[in-house]
Amino acid sequence: MVFSSITFLYYFLPLVLAIYYIVPSKCKNLVLLIASFLFYFFGEPIYVLLMAFSILITYLFGRLIGKFQDTKYAKLFLILAIIISIGLLVYFKYTNFLINNINLWLKHKIDFIYVVLPIGISFYTFQMLSYLIDVYRKQAKVQKNILKLAMYVSLFPQLIAGPIVRYTTIENQLENRTHTMEKFALGVRRFIIGLGKKVLIANVLGKLVNTFLASSEMSIIYYWLYAIAVMLQIYFDFSGYSDMAIGLGKMFGFEFPENFNYPYIAKSITEFWRRWHISLSSWFRDYVYIPLGGNRTSKIKWIRNIMIVWFLTGLWHGAAWNFVIWGMYFGIILIIEKLLLNKYIEKLPKLLSHLYVLIIVMISFIIFNGESTNQILQNIGGLVGIKNIPFAMPESIYYLKSYFVVIAIGIIASTPLLKNIINLEKFKKVVTLLEPVFLICILFISTAYIVDGSFNPFLYFRF
Repeated sequence: MVFSSITFLYYFLPLVLAIYYIVPSKCKNLVLLIASFLFYFFGEPIYVLLMAFSILITYLFGRLIGKFQDTKYAKLFLILAIIISIGLLVYFKYTNFLINNINLWLKHKIDFIYVVLPIGISFYTFQMLSYLIDVYRKQAKVQKNILKLAMYVSLFPQLIAGPIVRYTTIENQLENRTHTMEKFALGVRRFIIGLGKKVLIANVLGKLVNTFLASSEMSIIYYWLYAIAVMLQIYFDFSGYSDMAIGLGKMFGFEFPENFNYPYIAKSITEFWRRWHISLSSWFRDYVYIPLGGNRTSKIKWIRNIMIVWFLTGLWHGAAWNFVIWGMYFGIILIIEKLLLNKYIEKLPKLLSHLYVLIIVMISFIIFNGESTNQILQNIGGLVGIKNIPFAMPESIYYLKSYFVVIAIGIIASTPLLKNIINLEKFKKVVTLLEPVFLICILFISTAYIVDGSFNPFLYFRF
């Protein structure tokens, strides 16, 4: 089940909200736990058992780490828990990737294993690991109530696509959280905006991306149209889903961390990654980069640390080499920035520094979206007219005209321009009056799009 579906919007969510607010406070967590397991069951019936097993392992090892705190056994239990959790992730996500590469490199013929990637396993595995590591570090208290730990892991608003919510972030909210009409209204507002970003921008541009990939036309305009569409599709798909998750959290009294902060206005790649998928970036920083030594070590080890983090970041996104290349690409650029470019970037006019970031990110998402090395190189080369392709052809002009408005809206909406205008004092009264109408229209139009079309993917389900 996805948030942008009729089943979720008009059946599951209203029913869960109604029951949640009817029952006494002491029963609200139980309602959320049952709802979360049902939500996951709709999409992955058999893998509910896998998630339950993972929760049980996390609970038991968390108790053991807490019981043997400050002894060598605590570290042993942490290592065992990490091995089991990462082992499950590797088996379900990377087994056939590993078999394929063994076959290629060693000329073996090992048969592939039939294994389906459980939705959200990358996200909830990282959440459980952060809990265990924080307990070991004494940054979080041991959760002795398995139902509360299960609710933290399985909480349906952020279960399948994040943001990666750390236990320390909502530890107190599991026990005590506030429910107000204002918070609920803000949650509804945030959810509808996220739904609009997902359905009306990401899905529409996704059709353009698929049309390009299926086309045999080669023209410079068409390659640029594809590259811009991919950038905007990925951003609005994932940020839209994050908005919906944060909005749902507010409806149930939770405060989830922000996951995006207008990354396309960044003036360096370092800044871009402080604004893009913030929960993942900070997770790798706190649980991988800093434990490796961070930047408080020799230059060679610092470079090693960055490349390890970005190799893992790429691999986390998917079991394919294009994701690994994508991660290493960013790792290399960040090293170059920090060693050579930062002093020059800081002196550049803002427009040029923004363009620098956008070009780097555009190329990165061509890599990210590529299915083969040849396709990636062809799509990057097409931007500069390699192989003497024409500047424009009838098909590219047609799609440019057809998608111009959506692309223009996407570009504007990916900046804080509208937010800044809305927040101006002279517009506040008008915004207060028109905002409910605007949100109703977005909900109505999004619903119409969902009902009318079958193209409603979510890119991060692959991860």
